[in-house]
Amino acid sequence: MQGIKRKLVYVTLYEVIATAIITLILLMMGHAVLDAGVASGMTSAIAVSWNLAWNSLFESWEARQPKRGRNIKRRIMHALGFEFGLLAILVPVMAWWLEISLWHAFVLDMGLLIFFVFYTFVFSLAFDKIFGLPLSAQPVMVEPRA
Repeated sequence: MQGIKRKLVYVTLYEVIATAIITLILLMMGHAVLDAGVASGMTSAIAVSWNLAWNSLFESWEARQPKRGRNIKRRIMHALGFEFGLLAILVPVMAWWLEISLWHAFVLDMGLLIFFVFYTFVFSLAFDKIFGLPLSAQPVMVEPRA
């Protein structure tokens, strides 16, 4: 599976699991069911948009690299880039919706970030094992000279 279909399956599976986790965490922190549900929905919508943009940017960069494949270093770069970009977007949104200070939203998002860096890494690894690497990470086939 490649291209936009791959990206849509990736993002959908990722966000369904992430939304469930975020909702549970907010409920355990004492936020009302409605607040937790809407915050999770907003977070998911923002994350889906960012995920599609980030993966497109990352794969574009990845396709220009002389060495193909996804080693641990590249997977860590991918996960951290996604999570820190999302952090910059979500702090003000969470502060506004949950009516908490920017500092509290930052602390909340940092806790989520720590969890989701690992989640993104493991999810991407499992996704690639199940669905195969995207073309941008596959080795370039060189035809033998005659």
